Amino acid sequence: MLQQKINAPAKALGFTTKFMQSGAGHDAQDIALLAPVAMIFVPSKGGISHSAKAFTKAVYMANGANVLLQTILKLDKE
Repeated sequence: MLQQKINAPAKALGFTTKFMQSGAGHDAQDIALLAPVAMIFVPSKGGISHSAKAFTKAVYMANGANVLLQTILKLDKE
């Protein structure tokens, strides 16, 4: 399961994780027709997303990018 493959590097980096579903439409729903897909969510102020009021601290964006990088490196070794 792709979510587990993302979860492991996130935990190794010391982050807390939570499995969740997105109610919003994403490109992922179309890609899922062709290949496995998962998304990495990062905290947003007040939990707001898909809005002009959404705000995510740069450190959270960097953390999410690092989880993505570590996941890709892990998958590449498999």
